[in-house]
Amino acid sequence: MATIKRFEDIEAWQLARVLCKEIWTIARNGSFSKDWGLKDQINRSSGSVMDNIAEGYRRRGTKEFIHFLSISSGSNDEVRSQLCRALDRGHIDQVTFDRLTQMSIKNGWKIHNFITYLKDCEIRGQKFKFN
Repeated sequence: MATIKRFEDIEAWQLARVLCKEIWTIARNGSFSKDWGLKDQINRSSGSVMDNIAEGYRRRGTKEFIHFLSISSGSNDEVRSQLCRALDRGHIDQVTFDRLTQMSIKNGWKIHNFITYLKDCEIRGQKFKFN
């Protein structure tokens, strides 16, 4: 695994950022823009995926990082569920749904694999270096 010097280096964060931007783009157009509750919720949950990766990274402890990655994973699944609602309500077409869902699934695996790596890693986090 490549050395991570900042949260922006984490592939799952990078993909979450792209997905968040895509969600924002589709949610501010057409009928989606008028579905205030779903629009707000999907924007918040897509942002939560990347934000929790960043926050977990800054905690400097492996257990805390894994905890925040787990929250990020839950938010990622929440986005997928909200994409289903957007499709069912006619806010997005099947092609858009499939593309964004595949991005979310891919990122779910990236987050899962990162959690697995951290659980198996001998390094316990920066804040424990001097203990």
